[in-house]
Amino acid sequence: MGRLDGKVAFITGAARGQGRSHAVRLAQEGADIIAADICSSVDTVPYPTASSEDLAETVRLVEAEDRRIFSGQADVRNFEALKGVLDAGVAEFGRLDIVLANAGILSFAPAHEMPEEMWAAMIDINLTGVWHTTKAATPHLLERGGGSIIITSSGAGLRGAAYLPHYCAAKHGVVGLMRSLAIELAPQMIRVNTVHPTNVDTDMIMNEAVFTAFRPDLENPGREDFVEPMTAMNAMPLPWVEPIDISNAIVFLASDEARYVSGITFPVDLGMSAK
Repeated sequence: MGRLDGKVAFITGAARGQGRSHAVRLAQEGADIIAADICSSVDTVPYPTASSEDLAETVRLVEAEDRRIFSGQADVRNFEALKGVLDAGVAEFGRLDIVLANAGILSFAPAHEMPEEMWAAMIDINLTGVWHTTKAATPHLLERGGGSIIITSSGAGLRGAAYLPHYCAAKHGVVGLMRSLAIELAPQMIRVNTVHPTNVDTDMIMNEAVFTAFRPDLENPGREDFVEPMTAMNAMPLPWVEPIDISNAIVFLASDEARYVSGITFPVDLGMSAK
């Protein structure tokens, strides 16, 4: 018997990385999944983003857990497109209980040199896209009379980071959004929380552009050259966590075990926030 039996979860950024891990892990606990992803490139992002083939693989993995999944391509910057995928999924499954506002991007530049379009894309996806997700989902949760919204922030949502002013601003911003929604929606028994990972072993950070940004002293740095600077960010002597570590925290926050937990920032960060 799963901890999320009979529930339906909506996940943005579900094609790969943390989003895929969340979809599979929640399916293992009995949830059916509504999965959305942009499945196309973003001009200001210096690494390949997810594809339609990646989203199809998420579908395959969820179905392998003997759970149902409805998937669609949507950019979180486009409210009507995102709402369309969600509404169609709810029509298919008949309910919505869990919302994971997970979609996000990474790019980097000094604040005074950052192109306007890089700042705008970050805020539009990592902050406004989260608001779009909650805006589309809240009426369905109100109809159910309760539910759980979980927003993916970051360790950078609790502290600053050089060359990531736009990312830190967005990830701090979703904490303010979470706290406001937690108060607004508490009378309807809708819980709202953020999770704050340290570095996670996904394609978003495991790529040549990020390696080069963190190790500009090396020519063609690779994954092994990334270990030392990543470890230095954390209190525990490890460079990163796995997507499943974040998924397990999300299962807890989505389950009845956390039925009275709302308005919190939940770090899964190897002690980064305490350092």
